[in-house]
Amino acid sequence: MAEPPILTLADIALTFGGDPLFSDLALSIHPGERVALVGRNGSGKSTLMRIMAGLTQADAGTRFLRPGLTVGYMAQDPDFSGFATLGDFASEGVDPAEHWRVEMAMEGVKLDPALAPDAASGGERRRAALARILAEAPDLMLLDEPTNHLDIAAIAWLESWLRETRTAFVVISHDRAFLRNLTDRVLWVDRGEVRRLDRGFAHFEEWRDKVHDEEDQQRHKLNRLIKAEARWAVEGISARRKRNQGRVRRLADLRAERSAQIARQGTARMEFESATRSGKLVVDAEHVGKSYGERVILKDFSIRVNRGERIALVGPNGVGKTTLLGILTGTLAPDTGRIRLGTNLEPALFDQNRDELNDAVSLWETLTGDAELGVSGRNDQVMVRGRPRHVVGYLKDFLFPEIQARGPVSALSGGERARLLLAKLMARDSNLLILDEPTNDLDVETLDLLQELIDDYEGTVLLVSHDRDFVDRIATTTVAMEGDGRATIYAGGWSDYQAQRPPDIPAARPEPKPEQTAPKAPTQASTKPEAKARTKLSFTESHRLEALPGEMDRLAAEIGKLESLLADAGLFSREPAKFRKATDALVARQKALHAAEEEWLHLEALREETGG
Repeated sequence: MAEPPILTLADIALTFGGDPLFSDLALSIHPGERVALVGRNGSGKSTLMRIMAGLTQADAGTRFLRPGLTVGYMAQDPDFSGFATLGDFASEGVDPAEHWRVEMAMEGVKLDPALAPDAASGGERRRAALARILAEAPDLMLLDEPTNHLDIAAIAWLESWLRETRTAFVVISHDRAFLRNLTDRVLWVDRGEVRRLDRGFAHFEEWRDKVHDEEDQQRHKLNRLIKAEARWAVEGISARRKRNQGRVRRLADLRAERSAQIARQGTARMEFESATRSGKLVVDAEHVGKSYGERVILKDFSIRVNRGERIALVGPNGVGKTTLLGILTGTLAPDTGRIRLGTNLEPALFDQNRDELNDAVSLWETLTGDAELGVSGRNDQVMVRGRPRHVVGYLKDFLFPEIQARGPVSALSGGERARLLLAKLMARDSNLLILDEPTNDLDVETLDLLQELIDDYEGTVLLVSHDRDFVDRIATTTVAMEGDGRATIYAGGWSDYQAQRPPDIPAARPEPKPEQTAPKAPTQASTKPEAKARTKLSFTESHRLEALPGEMDRLAAEIGKLESLLADAGLFSREPAKFRKATDALVARQKALHAAEEEWLHLEALREETGG
């Protein structure tokens, strides 16, 4: 029998700066659910997560946490006051008998427990916050951008941990591959509402586009109706004024309905523009080496980069990606070998640390006060690729309204800070883009646009990223830095690199948690039938393989309907018999779906082995 929700929010309302952020918002999270919390930058995702955690008080509405259950929250900016080391911070509230959880988590996110907080980077502090919530093992985990500052190996470890845990979690992340691999539900924060999709993030974009299409059709119908009613009012209202006041009121109501609709936020009108073309050769590195003391970063590395190529540098944190980036762009000299840069290079750098931004000044001053972008004698103008523009108009291209343009940088969310940096970057002419973790904190729509802009960019791109999906979409060549000075060049993106790399010893998996079930080794009985050589599937097996996808889709649809019914927080107390019947049906269909999926996987594997 399915359990009631762990957490329920009902009739939540919250206002910031006079504008409602949420109104009549409701949601519930059930045991075992793996939820992607998505929405545009500035839509209120992090605020909603803080309300779910009980850290931000809504103006109205109720938050109900099932008695005896706990919620853990991973903050983007954790407070380390009173903790001597990152290990002390991660161990807070953990039973000493369960300290192995802390050690496993710290090892998984690659942190030294003895590191003092004031000596830790921002990324290390964020990873300590992640280690803490994993060690706490609450009943519901709230994870705000957990993959930021993790390298690909650590992201893979976190994916493995979350895939095996039975703990429910809600996650905000820009990493689409991470969300696709893990989630089975989506909560979409859209214009003050939360829409729920009872399928994983892999289905989100198709669903979002369908919702937008339906809205556009409804808006078009409403506009046509208003136009028809307005024409009637002009042509005949004077002769039938008293008799037709109802239609006059209807026209007023229709106009009020249109005014009350919250328009979708547009896509940022970002644009890269190549400056004077560089020479065909951009970088030529021959037998380059670099070390820091005894530590070898790069050994006998050679690469030739031509105009228009997109080069991605991937590898674990601390392996030397930023060092190699500095060598390839001429800002850092190699110890050995030779670097030759091409002619007419005009680089533009996007820094993952957001170091260029001053929290104390406004967005307006950030642009007009820049020595390269400001216009002499005009404090309201900014030079955009050689042409002056009003700073408010330019910021609106990046979805910043005038009131926000005059506000401080300190009030921006992580994604909004990234958009402001992109505004600075795109104001400059360039023919060499240097992008160091550009995807951190960006929403899905802005990521899509950034990818399109890079596709259309006539210059050359050097990219450092842990976002596997983004690397796949952008890179023509991947340089994999694997430690001990090794840097290997592969054609294509992340998936191509994975397919081409030579097989090595599999990484050790984390020790299963007590509540997790380790995969069972096949028994002699289960493996014996498979020992016989199979030439093709039987007729019955072939028929089942064809029928199973439809059966799985039907079961998933029925599960979605039942879960929507059980999401009603009052159903248990209002109609207990209906609640029990629905929960029993849900459990039965979930078991049937699991069995169907296992059967399909087994038959599909046989089909591939036998070729028939």
